[in-house]
Amino acid sequence: MSRPDLEQITQAYMQADLLYSEAEVEQALQRMAVEITNDLMDKNPVVFTVMNGGLVTGGKLLTKLVFPLEAGYLHATRYRNTTSGNDLEWKVGPSIDFQGRSVLIVDDILDEGHTLAEICDYCQQNGAIEVRVAVLVNKLHGRKARPNMTADYVGLDVEDRYLFGYGMDYQGYWRNAPGIFAIKGK
Repeated sequence: MSRPDLEQITQAYMQADLLYSEAEVEQALQRMAVEITNDLMDKNPVVFTVMNGGLVTGGKLLTKLVFPLEAGYLHATRYRNTTSGNDLEWKVGPSIDFQGRSVLIVDDILDEGHTLAEICDYCQQNGAIEVRVAVLVNKLHGRKARPNMTADYVGLDVEDRYLFGYGMDYQGYWRNAPGIFAIKGK
């Protein structure tokens, strides 16, 4: 596999449109934390961050949730092929027992939501009493995996463009970008 052209990767960042500044993203995370705290502070929840995209959102959000919880991560991917299609493949499954408990799934973005929907189904089918979803970004379009699919906690609504920053990547890079950016022209 060839490495991306770092000059092109840098150029993409320099030309990108800043949709939300770091300060605006941090305000959104704080608002989400207040909502989550109000809903889950007395429920002894398990919080699972979805890797890799949820890394930044999960890390920043967890420090704002000042109540007892257990935190872990999971890494699942979906793949499509002509024989089995739409199967969920666990790279790292849940390592904390969540049977009989509230579960909060934290991710960077709700785009179409196929993987996120299957993760939620898995948790529900394996004993969670409730499953809630927190995403930093909800992409506005009509291609969601399920009709009327939403997250319980949304930081920012964003137009349907190619995004990066705060966990979202551009060709594997710029998850660390200080804000939410969109590739110029996309």
